[in-house]
Amino acid sequence: MAPTLTLKFFVGLGLVCLALSAAVPQMTPVDEEESMHPHLPRHGIRARAISGEATQAYWHEASKQLLREKLSHVRNTNRAKNIILFLGDGMGLATLAAARSYIGGEEQKLSFEEFPFTGLSKTYSVDKITPDSACTSTSYLCGVKANYGTIGVNAHVLRGDCQAMANASNHVFSLGKWAMDSGKAAGLVTTTRVTHASPSGVYAHTADREWENNALLEEGCGEQAAGLQDIAMQLIYGEVGSKLKVMLGGGKRNFYDPEFYDKGRRTDGRNLVEEFEALQEGNTFVKTQKKLLKVNATETGRLLGLFSSGHMHYHVEQLADPENNEPTLEEMTEKAIEVLSTEEQGYFLFVEGGKIDISHHDTMARIALDETAELSKAVRRARELTNPEDTLIVVTSDHSHTFSVAGYQPRGSDIFGAAKSKGQDKKPYLPLSYANGKSFDLYYNTLTHEREDPVALATGDFDQLFPAMVPLESETHGGEDVGVFASGPWAHLFTGVYEQNAIPHMMAFAACVGDGLTACQYASY
Repeated sequence: MAPTLTLKFFVGLGLVCLALSAAVPQMTPVDEEESMHPHLPRHGIRARAISGEATQAYWHEASKQLLREKLSHVRNTNRAKNIILFLGDGMGLATLAAARSYIGGEEQKLSFEEFPFTGLSKTYSVDKITPDSACTSTSYLCGVKANYGTIGVNAHVLRGDCQAMANASNHVFSLGKWAMDSGKAAGLVTTTRVTHASPSGVYAHTADREWENNALLEEGCGEQAAGLQDIAMQLIYGEVGSKLKVMLGGGKRNFYDPEFYDKGRRTDGRNLVEEFEALQEGNTFVKTQKKLLKVNATETGRLLGLFSSGHMHYHVEQLADPENNEPTLEEMTEKAIEVLSTEEQGYFLFVEGGKIDISHHDTMARIALDETAELSKAVRRARELTNPEDTLIVVTSDHSHTFSVAGYQPRGSDIFGAAKSKGQDKKPYLPLSYANGKSFDLYYNTLTHEREDPVALATGDFDQLFPAMVPLESETHGGEDVGVFASGPWAHLFTGVYEQNAIPHMMAFAACVGDGLTACQYASY
């Protein structure tokens, strides 16, 4: 029989609860609004004060001016003679925001942010929410989404599947080939190896982005490697690579056996650079900045420039080296346009600022922002050298990174400095950080389980690492949408939110190349 709960029991229970509540310290109520939006010290007029910002008239007039610009813009529906695709590898929206502060202030604009039309590209691949630079190059160059780690093939090919790679029906072709099939020239420029993931999307078909030379291909495929071409070989002898007019970047090691170049990675006894020069009269090879700048566009047939063994050096490294012999991204872009402009039917050019991505992987935020600024310079020069009436320029990214801009630092303050508020551990934090990466152990003491003071660790050097929250050997990509910026014929097509693989189709539409819908067909409707 269940016991009966009497009045005395409940009275006793109440007295016990009162006693316990009196013994336990009372917690101070948390002001959630204050913690989310703290009162911060006032700093007066910002370091880079802009006259009139304190008045409503300033902002009203700025908005009116923007509206006037929008209303005065006339859609350009000319057929694009030339099409140029710029890629900031790993250049997410947070990178753009921080780069504005880096170049002079939050109110500044990168050159391509002045373009009249913008959109957002969805970057996921067939098999991954967050993609890599290989499958995305297939997307924004070939117009087809594919699997992680693969280039120039459809999603029937999984990474490392040598047999599926050998099946030509799985191969997909780039905007570069579409342009050449229509009588235009094509070329590529990159600050990475010319056989790296992004530029390879212009010309290669491979089941693994790592197969840049024969040794790596044979290691990956074994006996199945017979009849397959590594990426460097495809650049020299492939269906698309063998016809490209301009190829500029790094990566000499993948074109040489050590017999010809001590840093060569090939094991087949070949010198692909020498073979390129012998293929046809007018083929020109350069390996220094000085030689590149002296190239006469009208006397050059096809131009191959390999300026480093691996990736090219960071721009800040080039500036610091008195013996630097590498060109800048802007210089390579200008020379590529000079050479391609000799073609009467026009051209397609792919330009990659590839080391934004590489510096982010190493949590080197200063360098990532400087490389972003270098891409901006190259875009500006391209727009100066071309006519917006007949040349479409599109700027985008393949994916973002886990890089973020946080805190409530004052306008005009050092973007690399500490935030003005502190963490709950009473230590400062940096506004720039990463969700993961190799710098975790630098900023977090795993023995004491405490954060280190990031200000005490800051060196101010360009290769300074910025905090990461999860320990990884290499920081990862981010999966959010990336920006697309367009100027020139049919640039208005690039507004809205769309799949990344739509980008080459829209560029092809503007130039009337490829097998899809084109502006030339549209005009006849």
